[in-house]
Amino acid sequence: MSEVVLYDYWRSSASYRVRIALNLLGIDYRTVPVNLLEGAHRKPDYLALNPQGLVPTLVIDGGPLTQSLAIIEYLAELRPECGLLPSDSADRQHVRALAYAVAMDIHPICNMHVVSHVMTLTEKADAREEWMKHFIADGLGKLEAMIAESGGAFCFGDTPTMADLCLVPQVYNARRWGVDLTDFKRIVAIDARCAAMPAFQAAHPDRAAEASSPGRNAAG
Repeated sequence: MSEVVLYDYWRSSASYRVRIALNLLGIDYRTVPVNLLEGAHRKPDYLALNPQGLVPTLVIDGGPLTQSLAIIEYLAELRPECGLLPSDSADRQHVRALAYAVAMDIHPICNMHVVSHVMTLTEKADAREEWMKHFIADGLGKLEAMIAESGGAFCFGDTPTMADLCLVPQVYNARRWGVDLTDFKRIVAIDARCAAMPAFQAAHPDRAAEASSPGRNAAG
């Protein structure tokens, strides 16, 4: 395999997911930081690589891949034995549903450009924090009920899947914004199990920040 390159922002939830996946699959990669606060994602050279101007972008097998879940599914197909997606089609659908509940329902409305626009519509000083707490707590409450239907140590079964790769970054953001996690006992327990695993530890934003440029206040 040729060199694998991850265009990454340390606090991006989407980038965090892909870092975990690469670590779980044992794929070595080089990181190129894309500082969202400095607008690096809007520069022509990056837009040529990723026309959406989003992170992450993964260059692997000679071409750029975009969109975190599409990247993770590609990696899962490269290493099906790692179990990021189950072999059974019904089980795969269930894992996707859990992952999408985070990546498509919670994350988009709590993203940096969305919340920044919200702040232009109100003069309320604490609007950003209220917005984040409301939508993260609401989404995690629904996810808690979905996960309760699944057995095992993780979101689905006894090994991490794509659902856990989405859950952990969202819990990181929940804690960052001061969301009360008391009622989300299953989510907290799964997050703790993941936190004990080296692949998740190495992907943590605090580790990723060490290789990034200054500026540590962007939304996830």
